[in-house]
Amino acid sequence: MNTPPSPPGVERVEGSSVRIGALVPLTRPGWVEAGRHLLAGLELAVGEVNEAGGIVGRPLELVVRDTAADPQRAAAAVDEVAGLGVAALAGEYHSVVARAAAARADALGLPFLCSSAVLDALTDQPTEWVARLAPPQSRGWQIYADFLLGAGHRRIAVAAQPSVYWATGTRILRDCLAARGGTVTELDMRVLTSAAVCDALVDHRATALLLLVGHPEPAVPIVTSVRGDRRLAEIMIGAPAGQPEFAAWATSLGDDSAAIPFLRYLPERLSPLGARVETALRERLAEAPSFVAFEGYDTIAVLADVLRSHGADRARIAESWPRVAVEGTRGQIQFSRTPSTGVWQWARPPIQVVDRDPAEPDRFRVLHTG
Repeated sequence: MNTPPSPPGVERVEGSSVRIGALVPLTRPGWVEAGRHLLAGLELAVGEVNEAGGIVGRPLELVVRDTAADPQRAAAAVDEVAGLGVAALAGEYHSVVARAAAARADALGLPFLCSSAVLDALTDQPTEWVARLAPPQSRGWQIYADFLLGAGHRRIAVAAQPSVYWATGTRILRDCLAARGGTVTELDMRVLTSAAVCDALVDHRATALLLLVGHPEPAVPIVTSVRGDRRLAEIMIGAPAGQPEFAAWATSLGDDSAAIPFLRYLPERLSPLGARVETALRERLAEAPSFVAFEGYDTIAVLADVLRSHGADRARIAESWPRVAVEGTRGQIQFSRTPSTGVWQWARPPIQVVDRDPAEPDRFRVLHTG
């Protein structure tokens, strides 16, 4: 559990805090770096809420649980924090895990503001209990497909591992590209080695390879093999899911980490609030914050506003989603219903396609915006 200090002037007594459950991947096989950034954003915002007097004089408290990218573990954590009296649930990065958490939160009547997972259908049936900040995968990956087509790529190969998330991404890309004369060839990473991927790219005359796989394995060996194959000197490598966003990517691959476009959910220019939060996150993380850290901060900004306005009653929180109007680090946050998701969705979060600059891999270049 992460319990921030009481704000000045607030006496801390048992049961006085307003609790929010937080689901975060903090151990393997979860994407630990993403989890660390998500938690940093959540914690920073909670600290600022408490410094400003908390929730009508009551301190805000995070009840943090590690999901380790395990859907069953996440569902059990939802049960646990619900029993501890949290007013709402926040967080999660992995889409399949967030889907399990959303289903359980819906069954329990626990408001869940999903921070970072993008799989369109977070629940099997429409629900009033779940809202989301990250854009649905269908929108983000359509923008990525537009980028590919605009760059002249119509023969795409995807190196994919089994997952609902990767399979959905492949379908979105295939549908978008097929409508404009493009093709998508799937390379099954359950059976192919990195060297075999190179041969397949030559055979299919692909001009772009997309990494729909985990990091560091098998993403790093694939990149190393493709970059080292003279036959593939002109091929573009892409990673729409965002693996190159984090510092470990550059550490693992060095110069090979650059010029691999990915999706990032940041505006071209941060607002004054966003710039201030970026500085604070950089200090907390001791590195540049990813978009995931901003998603964490914005999650608490929304929930704190709802709690101040509507109190800690779970049903009233869920009823408030359509009335949210909060200035976040990346723009004005408001929720609406979208047919594909079944949840309350921030309809227009910013979306960019960016890569690491080959001349300076620690710097990002914006290649396309949606």
